Amino acid sequence: MDENFAEIYIVIGNFLKKKRKEQKLTQLQLAKLAGKIDRSKISDIENGKEDFLFSTLLKLCVALDISITDILTNKN
Repeated sequence: MDENFAEIYIVIGNFLKKKRKEQKLTQLQLAKLAGKIDRSKISDIENGKEDFLFSTLLKLCVALDISITDILTNKN
């Protein structure tokens, strides 16, 4: 992962984790809802350790019923 972007990955990961917990989902449940995403990848994303594809982020947004705008503006 490019260290220049580490902070934004942490912010995104924290936001996704918060939304997942609000919906009372486990990482495994979210991985299944998002389709073809490994549970360990969810963990790495939530902890800011994963340099993920934009399509992965979109899948997680759909699974959590949130918009990409919510994540980027850190709303809700």
